[in-house]
Amino acid sequence: MSINSFGHLFRVTTWGESHGPALGATVDGCPPGVAVDEAALQGWLDARKPGQNKYTTQRREPDAVRILSGVFEGQTTGTPVQLLIENTDQRSKDYGDIKDKFRPGHADITYFQKYGIRDYRGGGRSSARETAARVAAGGLARAALRRLAPAVSISGYMVQMGPHKIDRDRFDADEIARNPFWTPDAVAAADWALYLDGLRKSGNSCGAVIEVVARGVPAGLGAPVYGKLDTDLAAAMMSINAVKGVEIGEGMAAAGLTGEANADEIFLGNDGQPVYSSNHAGGILGGISTGQEVVVRFAVKPTSSILKPRQTITRQGAATEIVTRGRHDPCVGIRAVPVGEAMMACVLLDHLLLHRGQIGDAGGRLG
Repeated sequence: MSINSFGHLFRVTTWGESHGPALGATVDGCPPGVAVDEAALQGWLDARKPGQNKYTTQRREPDAVRILSGVFEGQTTGTPVQLLIENTDQRSKDYGDIKDKFRPGHADITYFQKYGIRDYRGGGRSSARETAARVAAGGLARAALRRLAPAVSISGYMVQMGPHKIDRDRFDADEIARNPFWTPDAVAAADWALYLDGLRKSGNSCGAVIEVVARGVPAGLGAPVYGKLDTDLAAAMMSINAVKGVEIGEGMAAAGLTGEANADEIFLGNDGQPVYSSNHAGGILGGISTGQEVVVRFAVKPTSSILKPRQTITRQGAATEIVTRGRHDPCVGIRAVPVGEAMMACVLLDHLLLHRGQIGDAGGRLG
């Protein structure tokens, strides 16, 4: 059972644990002739790696990626691409005190209930460290998209930290790279810094909402009924560690709109392509891309490893108290931004390959 794999034609299998010697991804189905090397992938991993500022875990991992197969003379060969990232700064001793306790909010108890054994060193496979492999695979997907659909661009950013949201009237795309929170609102970034400082010093944490937008996506990606583009996007984002909610376009807010307000009116543009009055649908109708921006948001829960005492039980069933020490993100949503971008890239490439294989150059023409 491929429960550690996702994708149809562009298929990614991640492997490894938070405190094992290494983790990585095996990527099958990448088209041949895609220009890629380790340096090209490393840029994306550098955006996700820990220890870059005081607002993320102080675990110091270089996240240096190695390509072990599937690339020759700077190009993919069409065979499986093996990506390796070594763990170099594990402190497994930090978890010795909790090896027989289940951390509230973590997958400790469910992993034990399912498998009868649990890797207590940082959570094993349930750790957010697993997402480094996804980002490496996403870098490969971006390289393939550059060759097959060069108009596609993907951008992620944080729109909410805890209860605090951005002001979209202050949206500045250039601001995203200027602050540690990947937010397009400079005022919000300053406010969030103070808010997170207080939480961090008190040993607490908070959640976040991330928005990922893909531009230049061709119309026609996705298929009814079980191969919908939004179905796979929702599954991909929900599979990210600590994600508890996903929405496309207007999402949950669509329930508060009337049909008149929610419908994106359609006009014919001068170039013979449809033009929409709005994008409440998030660029997807009936599971198929419209050619508009594809908009996805996901909610990341507060980091469960906190210094606040919590009640729990031991493996033997005894009541006890737990404080999770070690190095943890006060808001794990910060480093989820490049992960969301990576998952968007993987899903879009997968659906582009599916569309090309089934439809080719066929498709409806307007006018």
